[in-house]
Amino acid sequence: MTERATFGAELRRLRRAAGISLTELADRVHYSKGYLSKVETGRTAPNPSLAALCEAELGAPGALTPLLPGAAPRRRTRPDPRPSGLPPAVSTFVGRDEELSRVRQALEADGGVCVISGLAGVGKTELAVRCAHRFEASFADGCLFVDLRGPGGRAAEPPEVHDRLLRALGVPPETIPADPDDRATLYRARLRGRSVLLVLDNAVSSAQVRPLLPAEPKCRVLITSRSRLAPLDEAVQVPLDVLSPAAAAELFNSVARTEPGDTVTRIVSRCGHLPLAVRIAAARLRTRPAWDVRELDRRLADTNARLRELDDGERSVRAVFELSAQQLAADEARLLGLLALHPGLEFDLGSASALGGHEDHETDRLLDRLYDAHLLSQPSAGRYAFHDLVKSFAREHILATLDRPDVARAQRRLLDFAVRTTQLADRLIAPLRFRPTVEMPGDAPAPADLATEQEALDWLRLEWRALATLCRTAGEDGHHARCWQLAYFLRNYFFRIKAWDTWCDTHRAARAAAEAAGDRWALAATTANLGVGLIDRGDIRDASECYREALALYREIGDEHGESTVLAHQAWARHYLGDHRGALADLREALEFYERVGNARNAAITRRGMALVLTALGRAAEAAELAAATLDVFDRLDLGFDAAMTLNCLGWAYFHLADHARAGAAYRDALARAEACGSPHEVARAYTGLGNIASARGDHEQAVEWWELADEAHPALDPLIIGEARVRGA
Repeated sequence: MTERATFGAELRRLRRAAGISLTELADRVHYSKGYLSKVETGRTAPNPSLAALCEAELGAPGALTPLLPGAAPRRRTRPDPRPSGLPPAVSTFVGRDEELSRVRQALEADGGVCVISGLAGVGKTELAVRCAHRFEASFADGCLFVDLRGPGGRAAEPPEVHDRLLRALGVPPETIPADPDDRATLYRARLRGRSVLLVLDNAVSSAQVRPLLPAEPKCRVLITSRSRLAPLDEAVQVPLDVLSPAAAAELFNSVARTEPGDTVTRIVSRCGHLPLAVRIAAARLRTRPAWDVRELDRRLADTNARLRELDDGERSVRAVFELSAQQLAADEARLLGLLALHPGLEFDLGSASALGGHEDHETDRLLDRLYDAHLLSQPSAGRYAFHDLVKSFAREHILATLDRPDVARAQRRLLDFAVRTTQLADRLIAPLRFRPTVEMPGDAPAPADLATEQEALDWLRLEWRALATLCRTAGEDGHHARCWQLAYFLRNYFFRIKAWDTWCDTHRAARAAAEAAGDRWALAATTANLGVGLIDRGDIRDASECYREALALYREIGDEHGESTVLAHQAWARHYLGDHRGALADLREALEFYERVGNARNAAITRRGMALVLTALGRAAEAAELAAATLDVFDRLDLGFDAAMTLNCLGWAYFHLADHARAGAAYRDALARAEACGSPHEVARAYTGLGNIASARGDHEQAVEWWELADEAHPALDPLIIGEARVRGA
């Protein structure tokens, strides 16, 4: 039996014993299936890189390397001309196929330099070692691996590294020059004409790395760093992100020897899909027989204890983050801690400037440094994001050390910025809505630069969840005015996107804040707006109670505008409860006030409501005429969202008149305008109306197509609230 056959036969035996197919092994070691088949049958000679990878994947260290051709033990009288100090490749390596390919491409170029950068614990060294084992056989003069020891401890200086590399290249220690420049010259000369793969692990900066780059084009350099090392212009950047959910679950199951399931999916999500965190969690489970995945999941569920749980005695997520934080300047670390006050994982430049108390240009510089250090990511221009474990670290270990008055001022500035920008956004999407005067301190941050309705909608779409959380925490922390103001300015957007639960939650918090502040007007307005949210999601009885309370408050303080607005809202409760005549009476009383004071927008909204009530009373022709006249007002006022709602109202009236042609035209116009102003609810209503028309004409197939589009836009329209949903499919 030949040496090649012996290697191939042993490889086949180990593979089959592990229950791994040839295709699966090819995927793991990144060699082709055809090549592996030839190795197993002895038609192709194996190489050391393949042997190391297969040993790692098959859990058989040292089983294959001795069987390589020419691997018989022999005495050496001189240093190995092909040095290799690579650490062993880990056996549990998942994902990263795209990154492996990008590293390969980078190292195929003459003099190729590749930087693998990423957050601490993301698996940079694992990827570099895997790549080096994979590509080592391509370098005639071997591979050199150096840990540059940073961050943390004392980073290796270039002269020290030159000394280590020269010794590895066979230079007698006594001949290595003491002068750093002479040592660097000898290092470059020693690599002249050679083909070496140089792996520089854990680099701190470009300045540390640049003197180590060979001048020989046949050499290649693979660098890992927590920084992006942007000044290395010649380097190909391969930023490493966290694992995909599927790959993170696969890694966990491989280390913990568990089976896939929802609990594992939840565990790796709590680990932020960060490889180090996943490995630590899996290792703790594997070494604790009394635990099961549910127990581990329970321990990781507490966000305040999560970093403490992600520590197996030798590895710690908190510890590796601390090393990254130690590299930050004082102003960078301060901003990172203050950013943890933001209620979202993602935030914009304006919020960051408000928290730090800096001008935008200075904040941009600091954020850029945190981004380069992989402590923040940048999902889009002008927006930054935390990894959730990094945010926990920043809150628990940086924010907690900052001066408390400084933190309190940062919280106030963020609230001021949020209220000012939300107020501006609300004005852009509902320019004629009544808004109370908001007092701001002289040093309050300027609002975000929003100039159009679309810019306002885009900003709110990204920020509304964080703003809702900020609203609630403002009330809890005693910032009562900012709490109810945020809720007030978010109300119109919540009405547009139908975020009912958040709408009601924020307004309950705002009502409590207004009451705590003793502000009767704010209490009345917030209670009325809570009623609108409740009735919009179908809670008619609770909404009616809110209207009774708000009406009494407005009458108590003598606010006729507020009283009329509540009457108009109360009409909807009566309408939905079947009291259409009572609803019409309330709407007419409110309309009289709006016309008397010249409030054209509110008067038009009230007439639109009257049109819906008239339709319910069987007076569809009168309703259609009123809705058409109202549409002209909204077009004149350039209120696209209100126009979309009115067109749906018009389509509903024409549908009751069996005028399907005009009903279809109204619904199609409503559809276009609702899409333009970002209202999925009105889009779904228009689609439902078009489906109803098709059904009434006997075209059931077309009706189903329209209704399916409605369900995609906004599923489950409430039949109590939306007439089109009541007759759908009837």
